[in-house]
Amino acid sequence: MTDSNDRSPIFVHPTADVEEGATVGDGTKVWHLAHIRSTAQVGAGCVIGRNVYVDAGVTVGDLVKIQNNVSVYQGVTIEDEVFVGPCAVFTNDFRPRAQNPDWKITPTLVRRGASIGANATLVCGIEVGEFAMIAAGSVVTKDVKPYQLVAGNPARPKGWVDERGEVISRDVDNPPQQG
Repeated sequence: MTDSNDRSPIFVHPTADVEEGATVGDGTKVWHLAHIRSTAQVGAGCVIGRNVYVDAGVTVGDLVKIQNNVSVYQGVTIEDEVFVGPCAVFTNDFRPRAQNPDWKITPTLVRRGASIGANATLVCGIEVGEFAMIAAGSVVTKDVKPYQLVAGNPARPKGWVDERGEVISRDVDNPPQQG
């Protein structure tokens, strides 16, 4: 584990496993039974909840909160200030098989300030826009626009939110002006 900045201590619970070679930023808290693989990068001021798995090669930005029981697999990039609710699921393979010599990781990008609700599933190959909000239990199969609210299975547009997460419009076709 590398402390990216010595200003604020990193907390790693005794039951957590942060592999040698992982980078964890100052002020980050890694809770019970979490596992951060070598070559993963976790930014400063993050909260990594109980039983969270951060795979090798994953990048997590600053001030990110990943709630309990989330697995963040190779190919996923989470930018700053993202909230990932409990039991959310990221995939990284369109055609999963136990044995596939041609397997390729399909990346997923979650942009700054986005929120992902509890038990949401993000199918790989998508981009979640800045400050977008994904409702609990949604199955996201397509890109989510910045500030867009999506819900359902499959997730569909339901409106627009502001940076605080307040719904500011239910007109799914016409995003309001931001900022």
